Amino acid sequence: MKILGIESSCDETAAAVVEDGRKVLSTVVASQVKVHHPYGGVVPELASRAHIEKITGVVKQALEAAGIDKTALDAVAATQGPGLVGALLVGFSFSKAFAYGLGLPFAGINHLEGHIHSVFLTEDPPPFPFVALLASGGHTSIYEVQSCSRMTLLGQTLDDAAGEAYDKVSKMLGLGYPGGKVIDRMAAAGDPDRIAFPRSYLDRDRFDFSFSGIKTAVKRYIEDHPESRTNQVNDIAAGFQEAVVDVLVEKLMRAAADRRCRHVAMVGGVAANRRLRERLGAEADRLGLRLHIPPVSLCGDNAAMIAAAAYHRVQAGQRESLGAEVYCRGKVPAAPWPCWDARRLGCQEA
Repeated sequence: MKILGIESSCDETAAAVVEDGRKVLSTVVASQVKVHHPYGGVVPELASRAHIEKITGVVKQALEAAGIDKTALDAVAATQGPGLVGALLVGFSFSKAFAYGLGLPFAGINHLEGHIHSVFLTEDPPPFPFVALLASGGHTSIYEVQSCSRMTLLGQTLDDAAGEAYDKVSKMLGLGYPGGKVIDRMAAAGDPDRIAFPRSYLDRDRFDFSFSGIKTAVKRYIEDHPESRTNQVNDIAAGFQEAVVDVLVEKLMRAAADRRCRHVAMVGGVAANRRLRERLGAEADRLGLRLHIPPVSLCGDNAAMIAAAAYHRVQAGQRESLGAEVYCRGKVPAAPWPCWDARRLGCQEA
């Protein structure tokens, strides 16, 4: 079964063709970094316009790279939410029309569900059950994954997401957008112990996160030490990153122990972070756990993960109506899978 997946939840226009939910035949991602870089973050209106300009070409490239014609497709899927409404509408509307024109089944996929499915696109996917840490620019949460359709939220950020904190600290330091890659690079040349930033573990028996405090601590340090923006950037980046990584690693390992899972996974854009991958690997080895992380190309927003998640929906006979709408944090969609509550995936009621 060959499924065309389309992702447009934020600032990446992506399309991919995946066979049987496991084999990536093609994956194409058109980045908007140059569009948003001057503003230090994503500008929703500009993101929507860029999606409109790129989506037709990106889908064409994905089909060509897969070596198939559109008539060889068995289904079409797109990110339904959460995300920027204007950006979501471009990919979702295009996908519905594309599926309708070809008479194919159409599936609307939760963006976070897609990220978790990215780990199934590796050569050695984790067996069920396992615990997954999802960290990106908009989300930070931990799930127990019992099957491809049964996932239970264990904890989530109560304020800023980890990736969001990276972007904001990068802006404070004048390093630009996106912040994750540049801070990771600067931190490699800094001393993580020279500047001690706080770790917010909240209740250690729970698995929720909070990153607003570390962001504020960095801001105050820069204000109290104006010269630090020129001669301590590497050390600030290293201290900040170590504080964030400490919390992410401890929470994931505690969740694995609580659920008695021997396999753990890390997904989402932050999973591309060099220091986090290094620390997770070391801690997993120490505890005798198996760590599963997708390749860097599948950590950020991509459409292969959307097609992979759709495979199980389509195979089970699930179909999205053409009247379906996108949703963001202000709207809760009907949960299409048993125990899959989209509200608990970050789509909280207003």
